[in-house]
Amino acid sequence: MTETEGAGARMRLHVVLPDESAAMDVRTIADLAREAEELGYAGVWLPDHVLPPGPYGTPLPGYGGVYEALTTLSYIAAVTERITLGTSVLIAPLRDPLILARQTATLARLSGGRFVLGVGVGWQRYEFEAAGVDFGTRGARTDAALRLIRRLHSGLGGPYEDGFVAFDERAVFEPVPEEPVPFLIGGNSDAALRRAAEFGGYWQAVGLSPQEFAARRKDIAGGSEGSGVPGAPRVAAGSRTEWSSGDRPLADVRAEVAAWEAAGAEDLAVWFGPVEDGFGERMRALAEGVGVVEGRVTGAR
Repeated sequence: MTETEGAGARMRLHVVLPDESAAMDVRTIADLAREAEELGYAGVWLPDHVLPPGPYGTPLPGYGGVYEALTTLSYIAAVTERITLGTSVLIAPLRDPLILARQTATLARLSGGRFVLGVGVGWQRYEFEAAGVDFGTRGARTDAALRLIRRLHSGLGGPYEDGFVAFDERAVFEPVPEEPVPFLIGGNSDAALRRAAEFGGYWQAVGLSPQEFAARRKDIAGGSEGSGVPGAPRVAAGSRTEWSSGDRPLADVRAEVAAWEAAGAEDLAVWFGPVEDGFGERMRALAEGVGVVEGRVTGAR
């Protein structure tokens, strides 16, 4: 996902790893991540829920994130070499921003610069109430956290104050990554698109059709179409989808992949359903069916 863009480059294909079953051995996630790398996928991603008001994975798709995403990705970093690692998506306002800055900087070092921080503002009010975090300020908290992380990852210190965090010139932040960790902004709202335009990196739509996505991506200033604003950050627009049942034929999924690419998606992340119900088989079938090479599809037009 962090490759340099080239003219006419094909769409990148990613895997959203299964993290919905408390009975699943965490080594299964690592094995699937290694296999995704061997199959040529561009990236592997983990979801995040801190304290959902119901069982993980029930009913499907349910809540994801049994194994905490950042901790698990550090484990996956140690057993992979090339594949991008990321969160899809981490609920940023539920995390302490200073600790999140250090965790992500550390993960960037541990992975050799392969980590992308995917964030969302969250939607489950119960989690915020349980954590003692104001639900109404979750958007402002997310913006503040991203600005703080970008500042610290750029080697800048205090004095600093944003209404949520404050420190003076004595503050020392380490480790500073070689490059600031890139952000992926998840969500379809105007605020999500504005956030993606401000910070650059990646935008990930959820629940849109390819046609809806094509219309929405034009609203991102500095995005793939270009905003015409000098110095505007570039935004790679992509989406999430799923192939979660063996009842759906590969030909249909190939056609969907082609539709996403035709709609202008630069990245497509696929969740392949429950780990115990054919996740690995479908992951392998799609890689072969669309001809994934070095992270990008080569067929399925």
